[in-house]
Amino acid sequence: MKCPVCGEDCVKEAHELIERMPSEFLPCPDCSSPVLDKNIPPPPGSYGEPCRCGKRFIDEVYAHLYAILESEGVFSGDEPLREVGTPLVHPGFHMKSPPYLPENSLVLLSRAVEKKVADRMIQEVPEVRAVVKFGNFTPGVIDPDLAMPPQSYELLAGCDIRANIFSSSAGPVVLYQQQSKIHIEFPRWSNPKIDAVEYQVSIGNPVWFVDAFCGVGKLGLIGARMGVPHVVMNDAWYAAAFWAAYNTLVNKEFFRIEDVKILGDYRKMEETPVIRKPLLIAETEGEQEIRVYQGDFRELHTILPAVPVLAALDIFEKRMPEATDRALREWREHVAGEAFIP
Repeated sequence: MKCPVCGEDCVKEAHELIERMPSEFLPCPDCSSPVLDKNIPPPPGSYGEPCRCGKRFIDEVYAHLYAILESEGVFSGDEPLREVGTPLVHPGFHMKSPPYLPENSLVLLSRAVEKKVADRMIQEVPEVRAVVKFGNFTPGVIDPDLAMPPQSYELLAGCDIRANIFSSSAGPVVLYQQQSKIHIEFPRWSNPKIDAVEYQVSIGNPVWFVDAFCGVGKLGLIGARMGVPHVVMNDAWYAAAFWAAYNTLVNKEFFRIEDVKILGDYRKMEETPVIRKPLLIAETEGEQEIRVYQGDFRELHTILPAVPVLAALDIFEKRMPEATDRALREWREHVAGEAFIP
């Protein structure tokens, strides 16, 4: 599948990534695993070439990146290894041990790196697929009132498309995203949000399920995976809405659908990154109906049928009761059915 960011074949169908999970980050018998202390600088000579299987232990990869930062004068040599940055592997899924990284499997989030150094990392470290400069904020829309301007991290080099694989009782879903545009989330051994959706869908047996703050589509696609006949996903942030649409296509094989029509263009959507009136970004054809919108959750009632729906309002301000109460109240003023905060 063509990548919307770089135009290459970065995106695979869901089953292709799921089938790779068991062995993707496991070592071969010849792999070495030099575990390094992340709180001190790496010792000299703490990395070598990838094994004959094409993988290197993640600590070796980090030592290689550290050496580049030191040779470029970004590091003095006194910084601890962990200061290289935050590693996000592709594909991401719950792992019981640190990974052995194959080629093109690491998106590095770093505060210290600039473009020149990022370009060198891409050229010299085969495991790195992208380098992103990040700051002390969450990319995208975090204000349900849409009053605060959205922000993005900066892609310095490579292609920062990566996927996470989330488990559910109905089976896994694969969620791609552009990491510089979407908040960091990584699969764990359990996911309370998915558990909440599974519980609500199982007890309510809804005909309509709405994921009103859908992000890249996790909860909405779990609902579709569980067989809900009509699923609506929505997000005001253009990148979230687009990737929720694209992930519907990626996971197409798991739904009772024949086709996914993606109506939004990623580059054009970037011109209006936040909108209020719901705009249809994607829709499916087949027995099961899945639709994706970009817009304000408070306007979704204008495109929903006048029937009871089950709605998940996955807002960021969960630790602020007044924000969650207000979101639920505003939703219930216009839409019949059940609504919950996952």
